Amino acid sequence: MRVEEPQVLTVSQLNRYVKAVFDAQPLLENITIRGEISNFTNHYRTGHYYFTLKDGQAAVKVVMFQSYARQIPFVPENGMAVLVRGKVSLFERDGTYQLYGYALQPDGVGALYLAFEQMKTRLAAEGLFDQARKRPLPAVPETVGVITSAGAAALQDILNILSRRSPWLRVLLRPTQVQGPAAAPDLAQAVQELDESGRCDVILIARGGGSLEDLWPFNEEVLARAIARCQTPVLSGVGHETDYTICDLVADCRAPTPSAAAELVAPRREDLLSYLEDCYGQLCLAMTNGLQRRRTILADIQGLPCFQDVNFYTRENGQRLENLIKLLHIQMKHRLEQEQGQVEKFAALLDSISPLKLLSQGYSITSRGAEVLTDASALRPGEQINTRLARGWVLSQVLETNAEDQVGAK
Repeated sequence: MRVEEPQVLTVSQLNRYVKAVFDAQPLLENITIRGEISNFTNHYRTGHYYFTLKDGQAAVKVVMFQSYARQIPFVPENGMAVLVRGKVSLFERDGTYQLYGYALQPDGVGALYLAFEQMKTRLAAEGLFDQARKRPLPAVPETVGVITSAGAAALQDILNILSRRSPWLRVLLRPTQVQGPAAAPDLAQAVQELDESGRCDVILIARGGGSLEDLWPFNEEVLARAIARCQTPVLSGVGHETDYTICDLVADCRAPTPSAAAELVAPRREDLLSYLEDCYGQLCLAMTNGLQRRRTILADIQGLPCFQDVNFYTRENGQRLENLIKLLHIQMKHRLEQEQGQVEKFAALLDSISPLKLLSQGYSITSRGAEVLTDASALRPGEQINTRLARGWVLSQVLETNAEDQVGAK
């Protein structure tokens, strides 16, 4: 009996064979697995999702390529219980089997609801829902920008209410899509256009009721951030009374329905007339009270003594004026005496150092022109000199000089 030699395979051949066995199993071609996410990675460059799906006893690796991952409306997180639909196959290079995911949804919670809660938490943390940043709606707007579908019943309701309550209002309609993948960018663009136009006092975003899927464009981040950037007050009237969207939370004001939004933005003509009548009554009352107060003040002023007797202030202040005049004379006399004493003091001082006083004692002052002479050697024969005496002066001509004795002059 001949014994056959065992077949020898390469690692690549083995992995290829096992992969073919996996791929041939119909059960593994489209299978849904329940488990908990761990080791989640969103590849920053490719956009693929990589994670491990585990339960209490085992784990399996999962890869979800970017074309499938981008269709998931929420962000997977570690610890999240999910259902993953896909096919099981072998990754030949590493010889490991893994689940290639086609779809991912929360286990027990709707995917859209989870996406809504995640976005609400994230935007709330950024302060987009804070009451401090919300602005009041204008009391009496002149122009209302309306963003909704041109063929929607909600638009007709809005226009009917606006024309009935505030017929003077101008309506600027920006038709948009309100459902489907292209709706959110279109809504965001409409908000930006109306805001930048500067023509609207308030912007009203409206849509009738629907399922969470129908209203999903109003939960998109692109619309929420467009509303947050908007400088014009925004009123949201989306869905029915029980419907809440991200648009409602970030808008300056939320109305339960489109019709209620129209009523909020448009004051009734009767209410305005009543308000104006109240203002007129208050104005008249304020004017009457103001005039009465001023009449009382005027009567008090007219009753003052100065208005009853024209000589009142003259009599009351005549003696005081005389006393002030006497006091002024006394002070002026005293000041003059002080100043006169100072003058006499300075005059005596000047007299004591005056050159004229020396001249009266027999001294003289000799000068050549404007130059006062103190040294005979500075003179030359023939020069003229002027001698100042106590009384009068003498003009002389130098004959000769002697610095030690005297100057000869004629």
